[in-house]
Amino acid sequence: MDKPLEGIRVLEVAQFWMVPSGGAILADLGAEVLKIEHPVVGDGARGVITYGGFPQGSLNFMWEQPNRGKRSVGLDLRNPAGLEVLYRLAETSDVLLTNYLAAARAKLKIDVEDIRTVNPDIVYVRGSGQGSHGPEANAAAYDSTAFWARSSVADRLTPPGYHEPIQQRPAFGDGTTGIAVAAAVMGALLVRARTGRAPVADVSLLSAGLWVMSPDLCAAALHEAGLTRSSRLTAANPLVNSYRTSDGRWILLSLLQADLHWKDLCRVIDRPDLVDDPRFSEMSVRNQHAAECRQLLEEVFAQRSLAEWQERLADFSGPWQTMQTPHEVLEDPQVLANGYIPEVVYDDGRRTRLVAAPIQFDEQPPELSPAPELGQHTEEILLELGYDWDVLGRLKASGAIS
Repeated sequence: MDKPLEGIRVLEVAQFWMVPSGGAILADLGAEVLKIEHPVVGDGARGVITYGGFPQGSLNFMWEQPNRGKRSVGLDLRNPAGLEVLYRLAETSDVLLTNYLAAARAKLKIDVEDIRTVNPDIVYVRGSGQGSHGPEANAAAYDSTAFWARSSVADRLTPPGYHEPIQQRPAFGDGTTGIAVAAAVMGALLVRARTGRAPVADVSLLSAGLWVMSPDLCAAALHEAGLTRSSRLTAANPLVNSYRTSDGRWILLSLLQADLHWKDLCRVIDRPDLVDDPRFSEMSVRNQHAAECRQLLEEVFAQRSLAEWQERLADFSGPWQTMQTPHEVLEDPQVLANGYIPEVVYDDGRRTRLVAAPIQFDEQPPELSPAPELGQHTEEILLELGYDWDVLGRLKASGAIS
């Protein structure tokens, strides 16, 4: 299968996870992604120690996941010779991705006008924390601040009465926003193909957070109360809720069309007497007796183990799922069948699993390759550009390249 972005060259002048994760999606889809890093310190993500007490020498998954399949070029953009190399690369590139803020882009001379001086047809995509306008356009941000806290995700996901805010998982907002980065690139390339004009695209952590929270925000715009925060103890529909099994695991029911599935649910839980119970027989009365229905279901689900419920619910007509652990997800037959978390093999024989781009063409999962070492491809790429070894030696001696 031809990869849809094969032949597209992307310059990634970005760090950490949000914009680089968008670059990883583009690489999965066939784009050649050249990751521009400082020749000594590299992307700051290289220094983010792995979480959870992993032993020394373990693969840094916080680096590998958003940077697999890229080629690393070590350039010091503060060095005029290094900047000149970037301009040479821009001449032959289709896209430039960056998450540097405006002041840094201007200081480094990598802003839109600078890059378009050497390539007026390049698609320029800016990732930011809070957008390109407004009083905090140049304020520092991570996904935990701009996506999680500011957009109201944290507020709405913290149950009422809970003693402290729910904490975000690592790169949760970054990965979500990275999908929008990849979409922005593909949309901009389509505009260029149709009109000959290469647009500037903007994606921010805040805007992605607002998109995720759009039901709550739209409701708040219409009504003072908005959508209330709820917990499993206050859910209006007891058939859209989670229930604990006898071995301490959780089953999630999501029966939005509750009346459609009520009879079948009564069958699988061995309570046919509840089908015509006047308290529960249809949604209107069931919601009036939500606490009673929830309590009854809690007692029923607490009688059997997760494995027993998985067997009983296998032919159930309504949507439900086990609340899985990450280790269970890695072995999920549906995940495996679709190639969603493929194995990556390194030259030294090490192996790991990385999550593939959430897009497939012609039902083919992408093949992933490892993330690059710092400056691994500098010489290779500069030789492709026409530099000779004498010039490379002088550039190295000046500190312009790695």
